[in-house]
Amino acid sequence: MLQTHPAGYDTYSLPAFAAWGRWIRVVPCSQAGDKGISSLSQQLGPHESLKGEKDARQNGHEETDPGEDGNDQEVIVIQDTGFTVKICAPGIEPFSLQVSPQEMVQEIHQVLMDREDTCHRTCFSLQLDGNVLDNFAELKTIEGLQEGSLLKVPFPLPYTVREARIHVRHIRDLLKSLDPSDAFNGVDCNSLSFLSVFTEGDLGDSGKRKKKGTEMEQIDCTPPEHILPGSKERPLCALQPQNRDWKPLQCLKVLTMSGWNPPPGNRKMHGDLMYLYVITVEDRHVSITASTRGFYLNQSTAYSFNPKPANPSFLSHSLVELLNQISPTFKKNFSALQKKRVQRHPFERIATPFQVYSWTAPQAEHAMDCVRAEDAYTSRLGYEEHIPGQTRDWNEELQTTRELPRKNLPERLLRERAIFKVHSDFTAAATRGAMAVIDGNVMAINPSEETKMQMFIWNNIFFSLGFDVRDHYKDFGGDVAAYVAPTNDLNGVRTYNAVDVEGLYTLGTVVVDYRGYRVTAQSIIPGILEREQEQSVIYGSIDFGKTVVSHPKYLELLEKTSRPLKIQKHKVLNDKNEEVELCSSVECKGIIGNDGRHYILDLLRTFPPDLNFLPVEGEEMPEECKKMGFPKQHRHKLCCLRQELVDAFVEHRYLLFMKLAALQLMQQKANKQESSGALENGASPENGTADSEKSESEDGKIDDNVTGLDQVKELAETIASDDGTVDPKSREVIRNACKAVGSISDTSFDIRFNPDIFSPGVRFPESSKEEVQDQKQLLKDAAAFLLSCQIPGLKIGISELITRSAKHIFKTYLQGVELSGLSAAISHFLNCFLSSFPNPIAHLPADELVSKKKNKKRKNRNLGNADNTAWASMTPQELWKNICSEAKNYFDFSLECENADQAAEVYNLQKITLLREISLKTGVQILLKEYNFDNRHKPTFTEEDILNIFPVVKHVNPKASDAFHFFQSGQAKVQQGFLKEGCELINEALNLFNNVYGAMHVEICACLRLLARLNYIMGDYSEALSNQQKAVLMSERVLGIEHPNTIQEYMHLALYCFANSQLSTALNLLYRARYLMLLVFGEDHPEMALLDNNIGLVLHGVMEYDLSLRFLENALAISSKYHGSKSLKVALSHHLVARVYESKAEFRSALQHEKEGYTIYKNQLGEHHEKTKESSEYLKYLTQQAVALQRTMNEIYKNGSNANIMPLKFTAPSMASVLEQLNIINGILFIPLRNCHFCIKTASEGAGSSEGTPEHL
Repeated sequence: MLQTHPAGYDTYSLPAFAAWGRWIRVVPCSQAGDKGISSLSQQLGPHESLKGEKDARQNGHEETDPGEDGNDQEVIVIQDTGFTVKICAPGIEPFSLQVSPQEMVQEIHQVLMDREDTCHRTCFSLQLDGNVLDNFAELKTIEGLQEGSLLKVPFPLPYTVREARIHVRHIRDLLKSLDPSDAFNGVDCNSLSFLSVFTEGDLGDSGKRKKKGTEMEQIDCTPPEHILPGSKERPLCALQPQNRDWKPLQCLKVLTMSGWNPPPGNRKMHGDLMYLYVITVEDRHVSITASTRGFYLNQSTAYSFNPKPANPSFLSHSLVELLNQISPTFKKNFSALQKKRVQRHPFERIATPFQVYSWTAPQAEHAMDCVRAEDAYTSRLGYEEHIPGQTRDWNEELQTTRELPRKNLPERLLRERAIFKVHSDFTAAATRGAMAVIDGNVMAINPSEETKMQMFIWNNIFFSLGFDVRDHYKDFGGDVAAYVAPTNDLNGVRTYNAVDVEGLYTLGTVVVDYRGYRVTAQSIIPGILEREQEQSVIYGSIDFGKTVVSHPKYLELLEKTSRPLKIQKHKVLNDKNEEVELCSSVECKGIIGNDGRHYILDLLRTFPPDLNFLPVEGEEMPEECKKMGFPKQHRHKLCCLRQELVDAFVEHRYLLFMKLAALQLMQQKANKQESSGALENGASPENGTADSEKSESEDGKIDDNVTGLDQVKELAETIASDDGTVDPKSREVIRNACKAVGSISDTSFDIRFNPDIFSPGVRFPESSKEEVQDQKQLLKDAAAFLLSCQIPGLKIGISELITRSAKHIFKTYLQGVELSGLSAAISHFLNCFLSSFPNPIAHLPADELVSKKKNKKRKNRNLGNADNTAWASMTPQELWKNICSEAKNYFDFSLECENADQAAEVYNLQKITLLREISLKTGVQILLKEYNFDNRHKPTFTEEDILNIFPVVKHVNPKASDAFHFFQSGQAKVQQGFLKEGCELINEALNLFNNVYGAMHVEICACLRLLARLNYIMGDYSEALSNQQKAVLMSERVLGIEHPNTIQEYMHLALYCFANSQLSTALNLLYRARYLMLLVFGEDHPEMALLDNNIGLVLHGVMEYDLSLRFLENALAISSKYHGSKSLKVALSHHLVARVYESKAEFRSALQHEKEGYTIYKNQLGEHHEKTKESSEYLKYLTQQAVALQRTMNEIYKNGSNANIMPLKFTAPSMASVLEQLNIINGILFIPLRNCHFCIKTASEGAGSSEGTPEHL
């Protein structure tokens, strides 16, 4: 079994999720503090479950059809019926707890440590009938544990040094549980969430009680000025509104380790474990001894050591109990703090699997924190002191998890859970190590070499820098190629891991960009450091194809990957002109480790090259490429096609293959009808009869409305099965189609690429000449397909192009900056990039602490070649000239601007958006305040505005394959209209996702979103609200508070709030979504039309007609711009505007807009379409109302106050009609179908999209 970090150091604490506990054995959960929440979740305040389903048990999985494939082995029931136990702990009333047999004893520990009334205890055991339970035992293995069993927490256990430290850490976590500083600082997988600020707490039961019924309560609908259509103000402070709970009640002034630690020998023999120093809010200074019996006051002061107990000593088993006795303020405030803590939604508290960094943060006071200090100088820089064996053997852990059995669903869940957990731990450790390397805190293993050539080992992880240290990439672009290679390699690792061939191993790989440097972190192959690389490599090449070797075992393993990865087995020549067979690129190296495992590494050429950026002498490119000026010279030769492009190209070729074959078959059929009865190809009578019978049966099938494509599919399958029943003519059809599309087989569609084609230095044998030519043509076709089919579907984002170019320059710029000058350098760069101030001056750091004479002699440990102060001479003109030059050289795009002001004006860009983009891309964190970019008399940024620089981390994201399969099956069912069945499958997918990933993950977010949509369509509005609330919280936590997906989640939640009659909350959420859209994209974005239509409709519903019109007319203008004035979206927009004018009794305007809509419907859909008829009816109604109003007005003019006026009906729109319109604009159409409940089309969300990715966002 694997060992892992103690939960306090973990990426996230294992006991946090019941899913984790079943396989990985960890140190006791009592270290987890508040970082984890157990899935034994009755105790989590008002929230009953961390999982997204109402009825599903926490960890059992009901039997469900996992798809359509009918594989009996898959139908496995993991059905452990939950049961209830009673917990009896000292000082509290016994309480009931529902548990699952698969959960562990330590998860009950975690529940007790999370409960408000028992959270202050950490060192205790659980007993059943007087027997102490093993923390790591699964509940199902405990004899006598059953429904109604009583678990007792007897008199607390004695402390050890370790348990005492865990206790102090836990109390610190409880004291900090509402403090967001860890989230702002990007530590311990904490991240931000602001949903509760806009919903004023939870939307669950308390939310339902808050607003019940449809009465029009008095609500302030006025949006903040800066989000109104047309507003140019883009305040930054609104991005992170200050939460009331973030100014927590102060419980203590100081809690820290005493300087008298560790206890001397004689005190150890009295049971002293460690000493603490505390200053209470009342300003009382006390020294506390942590002993085996508990905590008590001693007589030491800051300057004199007297460890004897004070009088009174207040001996208590818990530090909280002791502090309660000596500080009334602590007692009162700690209790209030815990009440608030347990009221927060669990998703606000659980740690995320990977760290999310915030690009802005408010100014925060740096408080004393003993745990943070201990972490900084122990586990974070060298060793993990709480772990048996000190450091983890990452490679062994990563490979052992992959070797776990996977024959059935329970085994696969255990395996995938272990893989994901170890991987997230490895990513966190690799990130810490990479930062330590760049910050100069790790000694190199080759310290005598030049700085950029140095390599490092930290915590059993190997670190190398992105420089071309030994001219390895000389022919590929030098340092530029060396910088690109790690990400290509990571993509290769990701792909081979996804194929998951048994017996083939890849290295744990993480790529970290930090302070302008690229660091590759890899797990270490056993024995690799003890021998030369030339001796180790038994497959592939270490010199880009000059010397090449192969190995039968590697060929056997890699051949299993060749079909899914579309890699062709091929032969190359080595330096002795011998043929060597490979099933990968030559750069892919095979090394057998000392552990006997077959490793592959250097997977940078897994995908075929992009010939558009690889000019090859003597090679003619397709016409489509030449027309657009390709091929173009690029600064490196490692440009390759993305996996998505390869898949799209193969799919495109497959459709072509099917159409060609179908066409030929139809021609054959026509020919046969003309000359029926003739025997073809000199076949024997027997064969002829068989063939004609086959043809008749095929013809029959065509007559039975089976398309030609289906016929081809069946024919291809028959040929592939090689049963000899197919006539030669049909074989010829398939052979021709195969040849036409470039298939490597002539009996079935099978497209594969040779990754070594056009690779410098690689030579092919004469015998492969024809095959190589075919492969060259295939690559040229793929390059042309990219330009003609894929790229036209993409929009060029100018802001993306500018910020990427700026990032390239910033990388080099930062390499010449010493640590002491970082904030000055970054603020100067941002001033040059974004400020209107024409000549910002960089403030070189004044090194008052070192005399100038000594300063000159200091050794420059700079990794780059740049001068330490060269960055200070940069000017805005120079930077923008470089940005334009970079855009042209790298992206071949000509920017028509010389500074930030011109860029903003010419391309309609926002400087705040550019600031966000460059900060996210480079890891810079800036102070949360309002920046004046347009001041020409003062620079925008100062050194004090740069708070931090974070790493930008790229890593493999292991998948939960079975859960994803269920999710896709559920989506398919939903699209077919079987909502109930789809809902069950999605629920099961959610269950499995939770099992593998724990409670927080982007795929769980997609699951919750779809569940909420289904709940809403099936009429369960409150459940839709509950699931969507979780989706929003999770999206904020795992993607970021202003991520495009988060904006969409806010919009969906607003719809469900409106349906639940929570009108003011719905508006608050829509206003938040609009603010985020303005900040991230600006107003000129197609998705803004949908958002403004939503806001306008809700405002219409609450009778804020003028405000409503501002948003709806803006939506109309945006829709007209992006979809054309004659599109159906514009017609709908006209109708929505007309409805508001009708409510205002401005019938002329209403008629004008509805006529526009009617004309579009009539032209696009025809007079008899339902939409056209509806519009026509509405026009008649508006005309009648207009006439009635005119009559009334005439009567008033004629008779004055004596007029006999018929009352006109001006009614507010009903909530039902507003909701109906909201459903329409959000793409939810209810269409009754036979044999099923409903069919839905989710145009805005794309229910068919596996990732749930929004179209425009």
